[in-house]
Amino acid sequence: MHELSIATAIVEQAGEIARADGAGDVSLVTVRVGELAGVVPDALHFAFEVARDGTPLAAAELVVEQVTARAWCEACAREFAVGMPPFFWCPDCDRPSQDLRSGRELEITGVEAVPAPR
Repeated sequence: MHELSIATAIVEQAGEIARADGAGDVSLVTVRVGELAGVVPDALHFAFEVARDGTPLAAAELVVEQVTARAWCEACAREFAVGMPPFFWCPDCDRPSQDLRSGRELEITGVEAVPAPR
């Protein structure tokens, strides 16, 4: 389950972000996950619970924002959802697209932490 390595990286990076901001324990981490990123959100949630144990994120919540895979049709000048499994043919003109606009994201977009004790 590669979600465990992804969750471990999220925990490490979110902890670094909180430390850099002078914050204490992390309470919430928000990530954007593209439909084509190869990540199963439920598995990521489970792995995050395992990876956060014993860290400053031990009580943190993980929010996963799913991003729909979308491609651009040059001929129609139109963006369209590619779906799952992905189908890169424009539904209007029936031509293939080579311009994937979204769907591969895997990024931390927010870290909320409690202020560090003084």
